[in-house]
Amino acid sequence: MAAFYTEADYENSVIELFQNMGYRHVYAPDLERDFKSPLYEEELDEALHRLNPTMPEDAIADALYKLKNFENAELVQKNALFMDYLQHGVEVRYFVKGEERSGLVYLVDYKNPDNNSFVVANQWTFIENSNKRPDVLLFLNGMPVVLIELKSPSREETDASEAYTQIRNYMHEIPSMFIYNCICIMSDLMTSKAGTITSGEDRFMEWKTKDGSYENTQYAQFDTFFEGIFEKQRFLDIIKNFICFSNEGTKQFKILAGYHQYFAVNKAIASTKHATQTDGKGGVFWHTQGSGKSLSMVFYAHRLQDALDSPTIVVITDRNDLDDQLYGQFAKCKNFLRQEPVHAQSRAHLKELLNGRKANGIIFTTMQKFEESFDCLSERRNIVVMADEAHRGQYGLKEKVDAKTGELKIGAARVIRNALPNATYIGFTGTPISMKDRNTREVFGDYIDIYDMTQAVEDGATRPVYYESRVIKLKLDEKTLKLIDQEYDIMANNADPEVIEKSKQELGQMEAILGNDKTINSLVEDILNHYENYRENLLTGKAMIVAYSRPIAMKIYERILQLRPGWKEKVAVVMTSSNKDPEEWNKIIGNKHHKDELAKEFKDNDSPLKIAIVVDMWLTGFDVPSLATMYVYKPMQGYNLMQAIARVNRVFGDKEGGLVVDYVGIASALKQAMNDYTARDKKNYGDTDVAKVAYPRFLEKLSICRDLFHGYDYSKFITGTNLERSKAISGAVNFIVGVDKEREREDFLKEALLLKQALSLCSSLAEKDMRIEAAFFESVRVLVTRLMNQGEGKKISLPEMNARVNELLKASIQSDGVINLFSDADKEFSLFDPKFLEEISKMKEKNLAVELLKKLIAEQVQIYRHTNVVKSQKFSEIMQRAMNSYLNGMLTNEQVIEELLNLAKQMATANKEGEQLGLTADELAFYDALTKPQAIKDFYENTELIAITKELADTLRKNRTIDWQKRDSARAKMRMMIKRLLKRHRYPPEGMDDAVQTVMTQCELWTDNNDMESA
Repeated sequence: MAAFYTEADYENSVIELFQNMGYRHVYAPDLERDFKSPLYEEELDEALHRLNPTMPEDAIADALYKLKNFENAELVQKNALFMDYLQHGVEVRYFVKGEERSGLVYLVDYKNPDNNSFVVANQWTFIENSNKRPDVLLFLNGMPVVLIELKSPSREETDASEAYTQIRNYMHEIPSMFIYNCICIMSDLMTSKAGTITSGEDRFMEWKTKDGSYENTQYAQFDTFFEGIFEKQRFLDIIKNFICFSNEGTKQFKILAGYHQYFAVNKAIASTKHATQTDGKGGVFWHTQGSGKSLSMVFYAHRLQDALDSPTIVVITDRNDLDDQLYGQFAKCKNFLRQEPVHAQSRAHLKELLNGRKANGIIFTTMQKFEESFDCLSERRNIVVMADEAHRGQYGLKEKVDAKTGELKIGAARVIRNALPNATYIGFTGTPISMKDRNTREVFGDYIDIYDMTQAVEDGATRPVYYESRVIKLKLDEKTLKLIDQEYDIMANNADPEVIEKSKQELGQMEAILGNDKTINSLVEDILNHYENYRENLLTGKAMIVAYSRPIAMKIYERILQLRPGWKEKVAVVMTSSNKDPEEWNKIIGNKHHKDELAKEFKDNDSPLKIAIVVDMWLTGFDVPSLATMYVYKPMQGYNLMQAIARVNRVFGDKEGGLVVDYVGIASALKQAMNDYTARDKKNYGDTDVAKVAYPRFLEKLSICRDLFHGYDYSKFITGTNLERSKAISGAVNFIVGVDKEREREDFLKEALLLKQALSLCSSLAEKDMRIEAAFFESVRVLVTRLMNQGEGKKISLPEMNARVNELLKASIQSDGVINLFSDADKEFSLFDPKFLEEISKMKEKNLAVELLKKLIAEQVQIYRHTNVVKSQKFSEIMQRAMNSYLNGMLTNEQVIEELLNLAKQMATANKEGEQLGLTADELAFYDALTKPQAIKDFYENTELIAITKELADTLRKNRTIDWQKRDSARAKMRMMIKRLLKRHRYPPEGMDDAVQTVMTQCELWTDNNDMESA
């Protein structure tokens, strides 16, 4: 049954779903409209008048003008300006009785959803650089705010991922449509995902619930997705409050909140409103690290402005670097927040900032500023305190007496409460509050929303983190291991002053042992071995080394450079500096500006800086998505440990997960830290040892790939010369693309990718032969993927294929062999190169030859499709016939290759035809259209046909300035002109009236394409 459920059926299901939500359906071909306007003009005009009844006509006209005319800028900048219009209204100028006034014209009525027009339209043709027709568009008050690209749920070779490629293609071909875009959707029934015009494919996210619960979200259904986002009231809420731009240097990123952020922020707003009326405890917002907590805080701060009538927001962090990072995120979104966040430089400055206003303002400060004195800073009620990383002893409400000095110590939370007695408090955290920690609950109240690691990984918001122990490689003795264990115990009781005193003496010993030259040497040698053999060629090769202390960080750095003197640009130390530092340290650590530069470089995937040695800095809140490896040489515990290892859990490309390589036995601390996590997190992440998790998976996938290649001998890849390896790969590609191997090929492409990802985590545990075998399967996978991706926009030349295989081989086996799949693979292959065609006909790998020919011919037909209607039809029919016979087993490999080679030769001949007739490529297309009916040439001399061709081309060129596509009347004029011209030449002969239609179609194709070029 599934095979009968086509893309068109799916499109109708989606439209029906929207109709059930109260959207009006419009079938675009039934509309009289301008194909060059992305707007649904009638609806827009009507909506502006309806939503702005008191505004004069001038004001509406000014708003319409601004909506249609954007200054020349990048698409993202135009879109940002449009979003500003959409969220806040368009500023207009107009005259009343000769006097100029200004005001706002609103594009949406956010308070009364039913006052807006919601239209779902399909088959909406739009012409810009070329002629495109997105599957489904949603118009809000006549503006195309959502583009939905669907893929057939029943055709295996297409999926939602192909829809992403299509959307990117639209952005090049019909960019104006995307000026007005809020959300892009790709869906194939199994998977529906939403993103924005700047989202990479890995950042398109599913929307898994209609009510904010996390139940049954593993496989969200398509109706949950569409109803979850597009129920009218919620859709308007998302547009107004949950889409923002983050300015990253010269680039702007458009961010759409994930479903977990949307529902949690709205719960937090409700909880805050309740708290302002009651005990001031807004609750705790626990969203696991990496799931976008900083952005959730931005969305929350934005929503608060409306919800509580412009309160003043005070954001508290417990460390300067965290303060800088969070402040940075708010500053990047200042346009969305409509105010510039400010830093309180001191307690006095904080007091001045609070007293200098009655409302508004977002003020950043650290905990320390409150501890400078205990007086009241402000008694205002409309202050909301957002505490970042709200957990542990920072928030004590009790007083303690220091046993030695008798001094009274007041808990930080009590200090803040005294300073802002009437404020409302809300805590944000990425790690859970420990069961023992009553204080945090006393300050903030209970959890508002919990988004755990399991959910984040399931949603693709983060990647899992795996663990590999290499303590044994350091050959530490019993005594040292005991000391390390003691260090963990000390950390567990880190609040009592006498314990800290005692620990300082022991830490001296610890420093001496972990900083011992011999130990550092074996540590560095092992890190280099592990990095160079297993991690350097993975993703962007970024890694972090966490050192026990500042002196040890310097020792590691110096030792790396002794062993690898050429790595000066590759390795850097990032840590705080002190006035007592030796002079030579200063050059390496540098000032704040130097550290900021290093941060930029480390975040840049293409920069030479690959390894950062850190102590405390960069272990919280510092995000480098491609970072996949962390070497830990420092005992850490509890939330500090969880924060640190979460540096490697960000989503990036096909990253399987982050790997934490442990040199100091953090395993038991990891288990301990998981104690406060949700039950399913404990189950999933209580044991993430690669030896127990990734390695068995690698073995399983390797065995599946071997089975799929049963009957093909690739042993030469492991034992042979470079040439033999090369032949093993091309033979394997040939084997798996066989016409009878469709099922196996599909399975292989999926399984080989999983094999590659599993190996990326456990390659240090896999035997060399197994790694080489996996490299073989990966090479084959890359080539097959490239080969199967048909047609335009995805073509890859053979030299590029070879280059990729080489890279793969180097990465996986450290072999420098150069591989040529063909003897002469140093240039693009042309279908019209007789030498290449001959080489293909001689190929032993017949399946591979069929795929290559099919690919090249499909590309050539695509080129004809843009210019020559007759040839395109003719060649695609021949190709289709040949492929059908081949797939139905009526033609053997040899026969289909012969058919395809013949077709290639016909194409080559067709290419030269024009030259012989003295016609340009354009003119040849008209000549082909005129002579399409076989019998035509019996009625006319060839010279006569050439004369008609030249006149036809000439007439169209002269009238090129007419905007053919703009109006049907212009098209009708063109048709009249062509008909007259043909009549003059007595074309066509009697009874062959169809011939005129072919000529017309070719003329329209010509005008469309030339119109594009001149546009």
